[in-house]
Amino acid sequence: MSNDKVPVPAQDVQTLKTYKPVLDLGQIVATPAVLDHLIKHAVFPAALLSQHQHGNWGNVDAEDAKANDEAVLSGARVISSYTVAGAVIWVITEAVGDDGRRASSCLLFPEEY
Repeated sequence: MSNDKVPVPAQDVQTLKTYKPVLDLGQIVATPAVLDHLIKHAVFPAALLSQHQHGNWGNVDAEDAKANDEAVLSGARVISSYTVAGAVIWVITEAVGDDGRRASSCLLFPEEY
């Protein structure tokens, strides 16, 4: 995955996208370290989750973006990568389970994977 930066607007102007999401997130969880980093830099976790949920995969390369697009249709795991204040943050949504639903999405640093 590329480490190119994705601009994140200041917290007071962050908005959620209004078009239809491309995947369900399931239960949302995040590591304490990521939450601390986002708070420190005034970034709402929902801003990253919204980009992910609406098909903006962030800093992933073209091959991973294509895999994500296919995973939305097939039910496989989806992973996005965003850079916030010099730190890479992944958003991972688990594959569809036996119940036909995605159980969870997690915000974490790559080294926490």
